[in-house]
Amino acid sequence: MSEIKELLEQFSYYANNPRKQLDKYLAQGKKAAGVFPYYAPEEIIYAAGVVPFGVWGGQGPIERAKEYFPTFYYSLALRCLEMALDGTLDGLSASMITTLDDTLRPFSQNYKVSAGRKIPMIFLNHGQHRKEEFGKVYNAKIFKKAKEELEKICDVKVTDESLKKAFEVYNENRAEKRKFIKLVGTHPQSIKASDRCYVLKSSYFMLKDEHTALLKELNAKLEQLPEESWDGVKVVTSGIITDNPGLLEVFDNYKVCIVADDVAHESRGLKVDIDLSIEDPMMALADQFARMDEDPILYDPDITKRPKYVLDLAKENGADGCLLFMMNFNDTEEMEYPSLKKAFDEAKVPLIKMGYDQQMVDFGQVKTQLETFNEIVQMNRF
Repeated sequence: MSEIKELLEQFSYYANNPRKQLDKYLAQGKKAAGVFPYYAPEEIIYAAGVVPFGVWGGQGPIERAKEYFPTFYYSLALRCLEMALDGTLDGLSASMITTLDDTLRPFSQNYKVSAGRKIPMIFLNHGQHRKEEFGKVYNAKIFKKAKEELEKICDVKVTDESLKKAFEVYNENRAEKRKFIKLVGTHPQSIKASDRCYVLKSSYFMLKDEHTALLKELNAKLEQLPEESWDGVKVVTSGIITDNPGLLEVFDNYKVCIVADDVAHESRGLKVDIDLSIEDPMMALADQFARMDEDPILYDPDITKRPKYVLDLAKENGADGCLLFMMNFNDTEEMEYPSLKKAFDEAKVPLIKMGYDQQMVDFGQVKTQLETFNEIVQMNRF
């Protein structure tokens, strides 16, 4: 157990010290590029020998970003722009920015005329008709253009060989993360909710091969342990991001084990690997994106797929229910909520919706709702 604790402390350090991580890579003579939400093909950055560095907002003031956005935009976007403006992201050579929801589209343009003067923007306008052949061809062109912009900005060369090597590295990292998530569900005493978050979050601030090597060690140690009993609740979480330290503390104190998640910052991007048999690397990236499903920001004419997917996550992983963290002013996820609620109600599986904001410091309401959730679970068990 002491070895597991030491490994978890390392992951926690990397997750909670992104600036030190960035400075470490810069001191090694490496360049770094910011990877903003969602579904940016960071394998291209890795293949260039540049460090992909995750930018997902975080706690902190929102001041200068208010000059470009009204205050009712969701906090993730506001904080991302604030970080670029206040110097938090200084040292990045480029920023890779997508436009997959109604906030990110104006965000990209506001970034371009403000922070983009200091940290150049690599713009990706994914095609939402991603499954048809014309959609794959279009997205392959978008990814190729992003590659060329990165080469120009960072003065690097990305080859097909380096891209295919990057695909292998990222596929392996996704596989180890999926394994870890399963192991958390069977070892709730050894891995707290905060530990789980930090293990996954740390990969945004580490080269993926370095993260994989450390995660393999942890997974091997966990696999040697017997399955653990648990007298708390087991849940599936859903939403954009749930890495707020105050929220994680509540999870730990209220004995919440996260057995699976439908969280954009965590598992949504881990489900689909890149098909290594596809010869053209850009078409391989487009094919991977075409197979991404069950996400509110991705177009799908079948509106029944996501509710069933999240409900099945709960059932298949033995969860007592789902905790849905709805980021304030995120219209995309709010529109999906009624169908999700209906599916859980019909299956008689508890679903608790909670308002969430990256700037939250008072989690009194969350505590109350968790107490209610726990009461529902206890009644269902008897």
